[in-house]
Amino acid sequence: MAQKRGNNEGSIYKRSNGTWRAQVTLQGKRLTFTAKTKRDAQAWLRKTLDEIDNGLNFESTKTLLTTFMEEWLISIEPALRYNTIKQYEQVTHQYILPVLGNYRLRDIKPEHIQRLYNNMVKSGYGLRTVQIVHSVFHRALVHAVKLGLLARNPDDATTPPKPKRKEMLFLDENQAQQFLIAAKTQNDRFYTLYYLAIATGMRQGELLGLKWADLDWEKGELQVRRQLTKKKGGGFELTAPKTRAGIRRINLGKNTLEVLQEHRQEQFLEMQSTGAYWQDQDMVFTSKVGTPMDRSNLRWFFKKLLKDAGLPNIRFHDLRHTAASLMLNNGIPLIVVSRRLGHAQPSITLDVYGHLIPGKQQEAASLMDELLTPIQIQIEN
Repeated sequence: MAQKRGNNEGSIYKRSNGTWRAQVTLQGKRLTFTAKTKRDAQAWLRKTLDEIDNGLNFESTKTLLTTFMEEWLISIEPALRYNTIKQYEQVTHQYILPVLGNYRLRDIKPEHIQRLYNNMVKSGYGLRTVQIVHSVFHRALVHAVKLGLLARNPDDATTPPKPKRKEMLFLDENQAQQFLIAAKTQNDRFYTLYYLAIATGMRQGELLGLKWADLDWEKGELQVRRQLTKKKGGGFELTAPKTRAGIRRINLGKNTLEVLQEHRQEQFLEMQSTGAYWQDQDMVFTSKVGTPMDRSNLRWFFKKLLKDAGLPNIRFHDLRHTAASLMLNNGIPLIVVSRRLGHAQPSITLDVYGHLIPGKQQEAASLMDELLTPIQIQIEN
């Protein structure tokens, strides 16, 4: 008979049928494991005691991954944007739970997760999709560790595939001018929106969330305070920028201010012609009745303008890339570009746009030659 042990202590004994039984007491309750060999039983016991030392509690030994993931989604919903939580729910229910949902949380091992990623790749899913699954699953398991349901995050030991960075698309200086000329010539009502997007590098949601009160005409600057996002249940709402760095002030040039002033006058005329149907919300860019702009309509007109102007089929977000490339290629310091774009650190800007910075190797080589070459002094005879 096995000797009784205290809480969090383990024991191993051989059963009459030749198998080995390992057991440990956790929070007054017994955990058991049956193995064919003594070595396997000892390995389980060492692993379990190690997990207990690292905070494992009894609840996690019985909790299914499905139960944990559903509760985790509920717990994080108040802190996430509507689109984000919807993506998390889709990833959880479409990719993770159908494969691993019936496993006990404690039994999830790195090889299970790695196999999930590998099989997704073999099945033809894009590497970016697999990367998103990894991000969601990893975050959930971090939460499990914090709650004491897991001693370690098994996803830390996996190697998810890294998607190849897509070629960045943007307009060069001539194309940007061609694009804006086409918009002006066609009296495109989104002309000012396009102009400001390229002049500032603001995100689409930030542009659509801009209010006239955010503009300081005397200082020649605007303040980014919010963005327009999809609302749970339909419609749109104004929310804070994605990061703290997204809340920022951006200086505007004289021409940009003139474009905005002209847009304001046109909006006032549109407001007068609409009359009682106009819903004044102080928005800079609106629908024809003053309400927040529909992104799908904007996308349609944007794509049509590109086609009419004979320009590459880029995304609206690529106007942000265009702004970054124009600034960097014309000598604007990296830290200034970073702040205008609303990046938390210049290193982020460098990581995304570093390849756009013109090479200065020859210039550096010539400068170092000049600094290190001794001055030739001619001595007259």
